[in-house]
Amino acid sequence: MAPTKEEEEIRNKCVAVIFGSTGLVGKELAIKLLSTGKWKVYGIARRAEINMIKHPNYHFISCDLLNPFETQEKLCSLRDVTNLFWVTWASQFPLDTQECCEQNKWMMCNALDAILPRAKALRHVSLQTGAKHYVSLQQEDSKDDDDVYYYNEECPRVTTGNNFYYVLEDLLQERLGSGKVTWSVHRPGLLMGSSHRTLFNFIGSLCVYGTICNRLNLPFVFGGSRECWEEMYVDASDARLVAEQHIWAATQNIGEAFNAVNGDSYTWKEIWGAIGVKLGVNSTLFGPDLRYSLAMSDMGGLWKEIVMKEGLVETEMEDLANWEFLDNLFRCPVKMLGSREKADCLGFMIKYQTLDSIMYWIDVMRQDKLIP
Repeated sequence: MAPTKEEEEIRNKCVAVIFGSTGLVGKELAIKLLSTGKWKVYGIARRAEINMIKHPNYHFISCDLLNPFETQEKLCSLRDVTNLFWVTWASQFPLDTQECCEQNKWMMCNALDAILPRAKALRHVSLQTGAKHYVSLQQEDSKDDDDVYYYNEECPRVTTGNNFYYVLEDLLQERLGSGKVTWSVHRPGLLMGSSHRTLFNFIGSLCVYGTICNRLNLPFVFGGSRECWEEMYVDASDARLVAEQHIWAATQNIGEAFNAVNGDSYTWKEIWGAIGVKLGVNSTLFGPDLRYSLAMSDMGGLWKEIVMKEGLVETEMEDLANWEFLDNLFRCPVKMLGSREKADCLGFMIKYQTLDSIMYWIDVMRQDKLIP
């Protein structure tokens, strides 16, 4: 049967729905798609961003995806969607728990139940997970210290612990299979971007810490293990690169899994001093005994003073900084390094230097008036 006129018009459109549109990558995805002038974008998140995207083709929908009735009510009208980007996750339960797996599956199920029956022109679903696909944080790194192992996309799943990434991939396989809607998976490492709606906000944590060190005339200390100081333990992933890779796979209808990493080699020992200078702190140290969660625990009042004095966007310290995350990141027990070979071979050539990424996103945080 020939398509109707309405179906033909929808087929020729480019309409994205971004689940997690206020996060590090979701926000960048929306900006990049809208900048082409070709896309209409629905942004889905529980709460709006402080600096909301202002564009006639951007439509923000506040929605609790864990509520199936609200999800159906608010998303059932999105019949013109051609591309779905899943860059969100539910964080109420600890990682590596069965509850985390079940909650994230439930959330994606609710969204798919609202979108799939009605979006007849849907062409591609793009899922973002992460480098933790390859490791279990419950185990110590068993590889020889001299080995540097780069995980590729064909590495087998880890059998210990619970990983909601596997659950989401299995759900897409079950719901989409090898049908007309292609789907891709993108696995970044340490994400670098600007948002105040992100739990694991590396750039925000660095910026708040550097700002407080500057204000109190304290040294800018790397609080972590010597191994993480002197060796590369995790890939950096610029949010711009990850967003571009999502778009590349979606518009090319490439149904594959890809690591989404900057592609350079770095150590914190090499770049920590330059980061400190960028944040206005000239004295930098390696301090294995420093725990950010302890040292910064009573700095919320000082942060409020800084926000008021500098005329910044009103935020609580915890909106931008996650000190436990920083403590754990700089004491990461396993190396999570991914190969870029697959994406490179298929023609995705965008790369960033990690120090350049950090400097760029510090500037964005300043432009957005989130830090002085």
